Amino acid sequence: MRKPEPTGILTPSPGISWLEHPLRNLYPVIFIVSVMFVLLSIFMTLPVILLAGSETPNAMAFAESAAIVCGLGIFGMAATYSKPRDLKPRYMFVLTVSSWFIIALFSSLPFYLSDLGISAADAFFEGTSGITTTGATVLSGLDDMDRDLLIWRSILQWIGGIGIIGMFVAVLPFLRVGGMRLFATESSEWTDKALPRMKTLSRGLLVVYLVFSIIAVITYYFSGMTLFDAFNHGLTSIATGGFSTSDMSMGKFNDLILMEATLFMIIGSLPFFLFVREMHGQHGVLFRDQQVRLFLAILFFVPLLLTLYRWMVSPVPFDPIHNYASTLFNVTSVVTTTGYASEDYSAWGPLAFVLFFFLMFVGGCSGSTAGGMKIFRFQLSLIILREQLMRLLHPRAVLTRNYNGRAVSDEIISSMIAYTFIFLLCLLLITIALAAMQLDFVTALSGALTSLTNVGPGLGDIIGPAGNFGPLPDAAKWVLSVGMLMGRLEILSVVIVLSPAFWRS
Repeated sequence: MRKPEPTGILTPSPGISWLEHPLRNLYPVIFIVSVMFVLLSIFMTLPVILLAGSETPNAMAFAESAAIVCGLGIFGMAATYSKPRDLKPRYMFVLTVSSWFIIALFSSLPFYLSDLGISAADAFFEGTSGITTTGATVLSGLDDMDRDLLIWRSILQWIGGIGIIGMFVAVLPFLRVGGMRLFATESSEWTDKALPRMKTLSRGLLVVYLVFSIIAVITYYFSGMTLFDAFNHGLTSIATGGFSTSDMSMGKFNDLILMEATLFMIIGSLPFFLFVREMHGQHGVLFRDQQVRLFLAILFFVPLLLTLYRWMVSPVPFDPIHNYASTLFNVTSVVTTTGYASEDYSAWGPLAFVLFFFLMFVGGCSGSTAGGMKIFRFQLSLIILREQLMRLLHPRAVLTRNYNGRAVSDEIISSMIAYTFIFLLCLLLITIALAAMQLDFVTALSGALTSLTNVGPGLGDIIGPAGNFGPLPDAAKWVLSVGMLMGRLEILSVVIVLSPAFWRS
């Protein structure tokens, strides 16, 4: 006898025909996005509240933005409140993609309505870069910019960071996107039975995220930052976002602060669900994780190699301690896709230029705030390569694939290969699109790559660590904004929702 499907958050209630009207399937999506709108409007009031008693020249822009977003949210909630809110599994794709695109759009309102006088393309780029924790910017003159806008940039990245963690831990493994099923936990199943565990995990993730953020702010403050700088950089470090309060990024701070920022960027790039498990007494699980070990090994050996290279080619007296601190900081910033910079590392020489380009692919660990292709995909690629070599040497051998003590299925491998292919295809298409806008090869390629991996700065004179994305044409900014969102959503999620087959079935 066939076992009936359990009813719950993902299954239709008895007596309801989900084919009765196509919009019926979207009611829960509209309701949840509307709730997000109300929450976003609350966050929009924080810059003015935090700066109460001081000058807030853009208070009206934030008030108007909050009113618009809150109004839309309340309207959406009211319109769908009495409708069925059982979310079908396939519409998790729609919810994930639509929520990120819509939140990115409306989070740009304060920039557009402010006294900056920037275009819609610039505002959308800045908002998207914030919510996706990319850290690329079109703005200059940050040292003298209105503080309410600087705080909003940092808050956006902090919101994006916790959203990313939740998506990687609870949503993408469930959707089987890009090999993420490898990291599925009991809290990734979205059934009635698993919901209590999911709520417990969600609370744990939020607590860990808050605690690390507070520690970062306090540490920066007692190391010499002003309270304003400490608050902003504390939020953007843990979120591996990279927005700063200065055009010099982190270059205006001392080596001690650079080392502290390095530590917080690393923390933000580690699997947060493992921090929760450590908190619940499962000691040692963090450093037993294969992706964590390789990630830390990269951050140990690459800075040493680059520091040695800089010493060999340096035409001036070499300060090994300062240069190692600078190299470690900038390598960590790129690998973790944070996007801070303490100096123009693209000017360190040809080897450094090439290394930084390839480091932009890497990214952090799955389940962290970092972007990039993620460490585990490179490890799975090595597992596949080893398997193929062993098959050539021993055709009759029975081989098994294991990662972190779990079997790696053909489904996971296929999903990872599909992700890698679509990633490279998008990289090619965006590069060609940017080149068609008369951008040089380095700017086009590194711009496309940094948008898909959410690193932040690209390479070269225009969008490198010493520049920004302001000089690019508006069309390029729209393309790169979409690239940032696709990269943050692991690309395949967006492709699936845009596929005609998804809607036909």
